[in-house]
Amino acid sequence: MSRIDYYSVAPDGLNQIMKVENYVNKTELDKTLKEYIKLRVSLINGCAYCVNMHTKDLIKIGEPFEKIACVSVWDEADYFTEKEGAALELAEYVTRISDQGVPDALYQKVREHFSEKEYVDLILAIAQINTWNRISISMGNRATAE
Repeated sequence: MSRIDYYSVAPDGLNQIMKVENYVNKTELDKTLKEYIKLRVSLINGCAYCVNMHTKDLIKIGEPFEKIACVSVWDEADYFTEKEGAALELAEYVTRISDQGVPDALYQKVREHFSEKEYVDLILAIAQINTWNRISISMGNRATAE
């Protein structure tokens, strides 16, 4: 499934990444929102393996197909709340951070819906899925029909 069994080759490094993953999973951020962030970031990064996984995860938790299908055009769809939209926009800017950083206006928009702690947790969640996308793509992981 991947080019290298990276968990076996670099267990110490992967264990550190899993510590961050475990932290993100335990945050008070809404689980469904975290899954939409993971899906949107994976779409931007072109990680088919992760797109497949997070689409399935959203289906498992009962999210409607129409909303899942519209995550790449969230800002043109009525399925997402202002809070979800702010988080997804932040995810896009952080994922493409070299383009223009995170503008102050976006920071303020996100802070209207999230506390300082939640903002930090959002950034960690976004950074974490970007890390997984880069590992998955670099290791040649592919989406499967399972």
